[in-house]
Amino acid sequence: MSLKRREFLRLSAGSSLGGVLLSGMPAMAAARAGVLDELSSMTGDVVPITVEERKARISKAQRLMGENKIQAILLDSGTSMVYFTGMSWGGSERPMVAIIPAHGDVKYVCPAFEAERLRELIKIGTEVRVWEEHESPYKVMAGILNDFGIRTGTVGVEERVRFFIFDGLRKEAPQLNYVSADPVTAACRMIKSPAELALMQKANDITVAAYKACIALLHEGMTPAEFSSSAEDAFSRLGVRGGLSANFGQASAFPHGSIQTQHLQKGDVVLMDDGCKVQGYCSDISRCIVFGAEPTKRQREIWELEKKAQVAGFAAAQVGAPCENVDAAARKVITDAGFGPGYKIPGLPHRTGHGIGMDIHEWGNMVMGNKTPLQPGMCFSVEPMVAIYGEFGMRLEDCAYMTENGPRWFSQPSPAIDQPFAS
Repeated sequence: MSLKRREFLRLSAGSSLGGVLLSGMPAMAAARAGVLDELSSMTGDVVPITVEERKARISKAQRLMGENKIQAILLDSGTSMVYFTGMSWGGSERPMVAIIPAHGDVKYVCPAFEAERLRELIKIGTEVRVWEEHESPYKVMAGILNDFGIRTGTVGVEERVRFFIFDGLRKEAPQLNYVSADPVTAACRMIKSPAELALMQKANDITVAAYKACIALLHEGMTPAEFSSSAEDAFSRLGVRGGLSANFGQASAFPHGSIQTQHLQKGDVVLMDDGCKVQGYCSDISRCIVFGAEPTKRQREIWELEKKAQVAGFAAAQVGAPCENVDAAARKVITDAGFGPGYKIPGLPHRTGHGIGMDIHEWGNMVMGNKTPLQPGMCFSVEPMVAIYGEFGMRLEDCAYMTENGPRWFSQPSPAIDQPFAS
């Protein structure tokens, strides 16, 4: 679904929904159905991550364990378990963990009554050790470490391992040293492979299509909840689960929205955010428009300032440069215009970007103090914001990935305030 500037102006002025506003809810539902009926699945050519790639990730993790003198890492349910093993498992009070040793095969611990279900899901490794309801899962975990020959030394704990699991293992094996597994897990996940980049590109392409449909459905009196409902429907028709949030008028100055009741009016700034996942990989895009009216001089000036800041942040993302340079470059544009300084409002109240991958916020934040060098394969958002309480906020967000020759966009930034998409 294409959304050219002329079409955007027509739709945002409400002319396409004039009958809706006069005829009430049945016509509104019909208009929504008409726009959404144009959408169809975009996932037919998606290629999942292969078992071979996951095995290569484990090999890299084992190499990093050796470099960091870590004998094994402990994974709880969550994205890191999926990343390494390809297996998704819902977290509960009954631990199911994976243990990856520096040498040897992955082993799993789970409740005995879940063992057969777990075996159905396993793609890497074969051994499952179980505990009955009256037994200690932590004793089983300690037994695996002992069988790996890990009787002293260091075990890495992945950052999302829940405390009660870590604490239980620590009590069973107090002689071991427990450290963060980030030097292994984050170092692996921060650098995306071509297959991962392709999934993220697809997620961004789908998100752009969803945005175009949802912007066409904006109408006077609409609430953020109604916008989000349309977005869920749009993503479903495009073949994924996803969502978009929106805030109107003064509420657009709050980076993550307001609890105040909002009903869209002509002339409101509309700030939209979020995205979807494709095979577990995220998109994240923000767009700002002015609904149903010619933007004011003030709205245009702030939008152009925001655009200039995003361009500066992107240009600062060079191979070998520290992540903080992206924030510094974007923030300088905004503070040079008289906003801030620092995080003060009116101005840019948050970091300029975050890492992204299987989690929408990952390592590699574009923030002051992050000296991590940008490397090919790193993915991150560039999303400076100009927030002005009592007026409006403008945030343009697109995600980029590093190549040997510098950054590349997953989604093309907005060309103009009345042209939210490049094509």
